[in-house]
Amino acid sequence: MIPACYGPRKTPNPWIIKLNRTMNSRSSPDIKKQELSLHLQKDLPQITSQTHLQFDRKQADQLFVQYKKHDFGQFVAREAVLDEEYWTAAWLRAETHWENRTDDRFADSYKKKFTEQEFNALKRQSETKLGQKSACIVTVKKEPRNERHTVLKSVVGTLDVSIRPFLHGETFPGEKVKAPIFHSTERKEPKSQYGYIANLCVAKSARRQGIARNMLHFAINFAVSDGAEQVYVHVHRNNIAAQELYQKIGFKVVDLASPQLSRDKMYLLCYIP
Repeated sequence: MIPACYGPRKTPNPWIIKLNRTMNSRSSPDIKKQELSLHLQKDLPQITSQTHLQFDRKQADQLFVQYKKHDFGQFVAREAVLDEEYWTAAWLRAETHWENRTDDRFADSYKKKFTEQEFNALKRQSETKLGQKSACIVTVKKEPRNERHTVLKSVVGTLDVSIRPFLHGETFPGEKVKAPIFHSTERKEPKSQYGYIANLCVAKSARRQGIARNMLHFAINFAVSDGAEQVYVHVHRNNIAAQELYQKIGFKVVDLASPQLSRDKMYLLCYIP
């Protein structure tokens, strides 16, 4: 899935060569750690997120037995843990976003930049914030006994799920509370927390195997178990397949939200456990 150019470099780093020369030129055994640190800081190149990733790392599902997971068929849905899983999820989103733009000669460049930005965003959002929790969910292939694939070949689906508090006066995400159109005597008191799902995508080679449906079920249970009383998702009005998928699971269009989203041609759907 990831192009070869994103693999680990085999050529020696020039700063390592220079450091070795510096150390060999000094016969004194009492070189201070501070001096070494100064050499490293001066000569170390700008390290991007991909330089420390092990793209040949083997998937090891036994490492994640303590995490929440959902087994179905030959796949397992669970929260991403390894940096390589975050990177692969980011790349999969880039591939999905540009899969219909085969005539765009800059697509590969865009995908690489998008992947880098998305990876960094996923790492930031995985840090628990006050009153909010976010997780990147991945679906990975189950490994046959005595056979292990790399992480890059194992991740076949991904989505984001977050648990957020309602803002004061809200009854659904992004509601303009002061807008007259939303005044209703039937409105219920807002729930304390809600779940929100985004960035659902499945690798082309693994579609039509129930991966999206099972990831959604897992994400819903993930959010509910952490206190969410409703789960929301935005869907483009032209994405009929996605709308049908969500509605089969039990999501319903939030009618009150439709006027706010009409300009962006989006629907807001809600699932109530």
